[in-house]
Amino acid sequence: MAFLAVRAPLSTRFAALRHRNFRLYWSGQLVSLVGTWMQSVAQGWLMHQLTHSAFWLGLLGFSQFLPVMLFSLWAGVVVDHMDKRKLLYITQGAALLQAVALATLVSTRAVEPWMVLALAGVFGTINAFDLPARQSFIIELVGKEDLGNAIALNSAAFNIARMVGPAIAGVLVATVGEGGCFWSNAVSYLAVLACLALMDLARREPHAGRLTGTTLAEGVRYAWATLPIRNLLLLLGLTAGLGFQYLLLLPVYARDILAAGPKGYGFLVTAFGIGALVAAVRLTEKLDRRALRRNLLVGLGAAGIGLTVFAWSRAMPLSLAMGALAGFGLIVYVASTNTMLQLTTEDRFRGRVMSLYTLMFVGTAPIGALWSGSVAQRFGAPVATSISGAVLLMGAAWVLWRLTTMARLQAERPTEPVVAERVGGD
Repeated sequence: MAFLAVRAPLSTRFAALRHRNFRLYWSGQLVSLVGTWMQSVAQGWLMHQLTHSAFWLGLLGFSQFLPVMLFSLWAGVVVDHMDKRKLLYITQGAALLQAVALATLVSTRAVEPWMVLALAGVFGTINAFDLPARQSFIIELVGKEDLGNAIALNSAAFNIARMVGPAIAGVLVATVGEGGCFWSNAVSYLAVLACLALMDLARREPHAGRLTGTTLAEGVRYAWATLPIRNLLLLLGLTAGLGFQYLLLLPVYARDILAAGPKGYGFLVTAFGIGALVAAVRLTEKLDRRALRRNLLVGLGAAGIGLTVFAWSRAMPLSLAMGALAGFGLIVYVASTNTMLQLTTEDRFRGRVMSLYTLMFVGTAPIGALWSGSVAQRFGAPVATSISGAVLLMGAAWVLWRLTTMARLQAERPTEPVVAERVGGD
């Protein structure tokens, strides 16, 4: 009986893993994401070693995320009109080749800063199509019933990788150099390609029609006319664009402020990942829309406080603790936003809405990265990170105001539906 008492909640907490296709997808993504985080850490460290400049770190982020801003809306149209597994074959194969190119340049000692920027741009172009494809693909693997759980488990995989990848990268950079991280990332993509090949998927007919500007505009109009989707996307664009740019400045904290070296850099990235993993596991519980809306407030508030204190910490233990708090808050907020969007969106618009999610989450980063790098170069990394924390806290204040307004309206008209604009749909 005790075994059954434990098993029941576990089966609920990991419900999406009962689907064979999702187990394959999750396993392949976990391996690949470890490699991706290794490359991300090594790439930032490499650029800082080559240039000794916070502005160049901002430029690196700009180069990587600009293609997402430029191409993600069109990518959503492609996702809605193409078999998603075939599209993922293309994007993951292209990412493998990009990693091989970067590894070769570093191993042959031919790498220059502009080459790192160019290959970051290539990776960003791949991501513009890969991210909405992966987000839209999940529902085909688990259905709507287990969608929220699958998104949470996907976040867990991302953050397990964020814990493991940077720690391995810190050791490799200190021992064999950045090239070892890039080669490891290239090999990791083979796991994704193998798992995609092993899936047994029902054939789905892509949407009819040509890929036109009208098709793109339909998706934008749908998202704008649906108030919960519009509110979620606008809030995400503001907070992600200006508030999520802490990662590109971590080399400055590790090298110049905390004097912790490449291993310390890996530990800092891992600390954010530990907090994020705790958040992802927490989100595997079945949550209703009211709980998801509260998560927006909790996530933005925790992330804002964590980043603000992290910015001015000069002690590694405090920096690690605040990094974990910020990582926890960011994933609670982002994963809850993702789940609410997918539960609200009609299937025929899913690819285009998730491309808007990608645009707001990742595509706003070029502006934020340049801004954060410029502020850090002139006033110091703590000032830039503090401003990011303040943006997140302002987002939390807006959510609190909306939730308070909704509660007041429901108290005044308990038998009538609330028609005011909301942060999430019913």
